[in-house]
Amino acid sequence: MFSNVYSAAILGIDGVIVSVEADINDGLPCFDMVGTLAPEVREAKERVRTALKNSGFYLQPKKITVNLSPADIRKSGSGFDLAIACAVLTGYGFLLPEQLSETVVIGELGLDGSVRPVNGMLSIADCARERGFKKMIVPAANAKEASVIDGIDVYGVVHLSHIVGLLAGIDNMEPVKVNLNEFMEDDIFPYDFAEIHGQTAVKRACEVAAAGMHNILFIGPPGSGKSMAAKRLPGILPKLTFDERIKITKIHSISGLLKENEALVRNRPFRAPHHTISSTGLVGGGRFPKPGEISIASGGVLFLDELTEFERSTLEVLRQPLEDGYVTVSRLHGAYVFPADTMLVAAMNACPCGYFPDRKRCHCSEKAVSRYLSHISRPLLDRIDICIETETVSLISQNNSINEESSSDIRKRVELTRKLQLERYCGEDYKFNSHIKAKDIEKYCALGKKEKEFMQKVFETMQLSMRAYHRILRVSRTIADLAGEEKITTRHLSEAVCYRGFEEKYWS
Repeated sequence: MFSNVYSAAILGIDGVIVSVEADINDGLPCFDMVGTLAPEVREAKERVRTALKNSGFYLQPKKITVNLSPADIRKSGSGFDLAIACAVLTGYGFLLPEQLSETVVIGELGLDGSVRPVNGMLSIADCARERGFKKMIVPAANAKEASVIDGIDVYGVVHLSHIVGLLAGIDNMEPVKVNLNEFMEDDIFPYDFAEIHGQTAVKRACEVAAAGMHNILFIGPPGSGKSMAAKRLPGILPKLTFDERIKITKIHSISGLLKENEALVRNRPFRAPHHTISSTGLVGGGRFPKPGEISIASGGVLFLDELTEFERSTLEVLRQPLEDGYVTVSRLHGAYVFPADTMLVAAMNACPCGYFPDRKRCHCSEKAVSRYLSHISRPLLDRIDICIETETVSLISQNNSINEESSSDIRKRVELTRKLQLERYCGEDYKFNSHIKAKDIEKYCALGKKEKEFMQKVFETMQLSMRAYHRILRVSRTIADLAGEEKITTRHLSEAVCYRGFEEKYWS
């Protein structure tokens, strides 16, 4: 007997419906599976056969053939186990075909018949809803995540035997419902800018960067607060919208980073990979492509501490994702697109000892300094909007610093700026000043005659590239928004230009 059950695969961060076909016929008893399968999918026949036996289903010796269609898509992961088991049960007559005609089934099986969670459930639920399916049968541990998507009933099961009772109407199981309001509030962030004494310029630069989601680089001697400031940046970033939470949750779910019983990600991501990371780990890929750190940090912060300690070849792979906002990984079985809409935050010393250009403390030769800084290429520097120097705070100034502004106070101003940007870019495919496309620069960063003359002098004096020029305009747009001013003035431009003075000082 022939049967057909629907499941799903993950391609990039999107779900794709897969038809699991089973044919049960007389012949030499065997269990064959076809359809461009990864090793873990081919192994499903052993898990399914044993799980069915241990769940109380007696299967007569037959020739079982299972096909996962479409065959031109590579299927990986263990999420097809439950659908294969349902297809086999339907072929043997334990289930009726019409009971599964509008249902997507996904989950991993244990040998005892227990149903275990899988990654990427939110993407699968979104895909199932778009394809017109009415129900989903998923592991109970994934039920909250899948039920975030409206328009589809989600049933969570813990054992294979429960599916027969559910579909036959014996078990009066209700669809899982989730209260999204409990996931819309951010978790309390453990770090606060009030803990940083002094460093007024650094805090201002962080506020500008957070308000427009601009890339920022901290340069300064050891112990001057670079990492402290970077770790507190997520605490002042704008609150996530519902659409942003969905997008970020999809990536985290596929990467296996979603916490148990968490339906949505609560905070903007903060990823801080070690400098020994490979280029594949940073931007994604591998034999079976997975999201890299830049994709996992999408919508939040990718913090690269000790920037010059990273391999230069590793840093260079960031150039295209930072510019385009996505990563394309091409493999034999297709191209996978991962988002890379992240805010790059980096920290570095200016020389091997860390104290350049203070020649009283730095004894590195000019050649050593030049070689150290050459780890960072000019094209990569062009993609950094803001650079700020951190200075060592004296004990006296620290003791005199009282009533430092908290992260919550700074975030209020950032939120107001975020609201302005949402209104301004309504109808556009971007929401932050840092994402303004080159063709829209004249529209959203218009300059008066005086301002144009000022920028002409800056462009010629600093020998800027057009990319760097546009980034100055985007930063000045954010500075003007923070000030609540519609027009960009010379004052706003001057501050933005100051944030790019690092190239002449260190890399010239």
